[in-house]
Amino acid sequence: MTATHTAQVHTAKHQWATGLVVFGAVLLAIAGILDILRGISAIAEDDVYLTTRNYVFQFDLTGWGWIHVILGAIAVIVSIGLFQDAMWGRVLGVAVAGLIIISNFLSLPYFPVWSIVMIAFSGFIIWALCVARPDESAKV
Repeated sequence: MTATHTAQVHTAKHQWATGLVVFGAVLLAIAGILDILRGISAIAEDDVYLTTRNYVFQFDLTGWGWIHVILGAIAVIVSIGLFQDAMWGRVLGVAVAGLIIISNFLSLPYFPVWSIVMIAFSGFIIWALCVARPDESAKV
């Protein structure tokens, strides 16, 4: 391999890694905004969502609404850190996406289809933020 080819490979890896972090940041921002909107609708109208009896993790829908508003707001803030390529943003992004998965699992009976969509969405966020390693690929 020539030095030019090696530099091109490292540049391509760096671009790929940067693209994945931006992808994760965009997805996290969208997930946060959607979580905020879902939380607001649950707070405003308790009769909008399916209610179920005898669920182990039973909460009032207003409580679930506040949980989703708070997680959504944190996700949007963390996505801003991801756009700045901050390592704390990547770490917190994975953590917040994990919390979004857990909250959607726990609220599955209240928002069945949407919870499954958000679990998958958050899985892609975690994948994008864990696979990309811009610090290693930048070395030449």
